[in-house]
Amino acid sequence: MRKRLTLLSMTLIAAVAAASFGSQAIADASKKVKIINETRHKIVRFYASRVGTDDWEEDILGEDVLGISQSVKINFATGDFCLYDFKAVFDDGDSLVKNRVNVCDIDTYRYSEE
Repeated sequence: MRKRLTLLSMTLIAAVAAASFGSQAIADASKKVKIINETRHKIVRFYASRVGTDDWEEDILGEDVLGISQSVKINFATGDFCLYDFKAVFDDGDSLVKNRVNVCDIDTYRYSEE
């Protein structure tokens, strides 16, 4: 009987540990998305914020720019959250905002002339 309880306890502990690890893996998930500039202007600033956030936070490009026909891969923290708002600011001062981009469903996002 004691041996059976020990085996049951070990199984239960293993199941709880696996569930905890699985939850942490989901929370730490991320997704890389390639941002491509197909416009006639450099992207001088790029922002991505989770939907519902009131702040664009920091410029992801920092000191860099995304030149014409260039691309950059950006790593988005996903976990159980996939929706982001994007904002690109171009060298001519124009900006373009795209709301509710589901980064879990895409591998590439293109800025192009319309």
